[in-house]
Amino acid sequence: MNFLRRYLVAGLLVWLPLVATFFVIRLLVNWMDQSLLLLPETYHPDNLLGFHLPGLGVVLSLLILLLTGLVAANLFGRKLVSLWEHLLSRIPLVRSVYSAVKQMVETMFSDNGKSFRKVVLVEFPRRGMWTLAFLTSDEQGPVQQATGQEVISVYVPTTPNPTGGYFVLVPKDDVREIDLSVDDGLKLLLSMGAVNPIEKEAIASVDGLAEAEPKP
Repeated sequence: MNFLRRYLVAGLLVWLPLVATFFVIRLLVNWMDQSLLLLPETYHPDNLLGFHLPGLGVVLSLLILLLTGLVAANLFGRKLVSLWEHLLSRIPLVRSVYSAVKQMVETMFSDNGKSFRKVVLVEFPRRGMWTLAFLTSDEQGPVQQATGQEVISVYVPTTPNPTGGYFVLVPKDDVREIDLSVDDGLKLLLSMGAVNPIEKEAIASVDGLAEAEPKP
């Protein structure tokens, strides 16, 4: 039984990450292939080729992003974007959603942005229970005035699906910084604590020392 268990686990370690990666990539490719619907029916790749070729939507999506960036970077494009945003700002519900998403994207992708760049520990969902969270902002003026204390914004993701979670305002004194990269924090969350990045680093360092030792 130990013999069978050993090789079954070895097989799972090979196939499970491959299958999970395949399904995630296929999901993203299928989602980006929806951009092909923007093309006229006559010029649709499926009609021209006579069969469906996965991944063409990825190429088209990247081209759309590149062309949009080129247009938005020049003077005419900036004026066009400014006019577009001015029109959106006149629509009550749309302006709130658009401005919030735009500010979030600008913060996340800016070089000096702090959002999702640091992993912290917070007591959640109650005192005495700790969970990993990602710092999103440390500037909450109106909230600090209302609470009378310095608070910061954190995102507490659910596991094993980190795309869902909770936005929590936590007193700064109750937040503990942890020496863990964002990548390692995500690994810890996705594995529900089964993958310990510290142990991986320790094993890698021991293996490195063993390889570095001179052979007798």
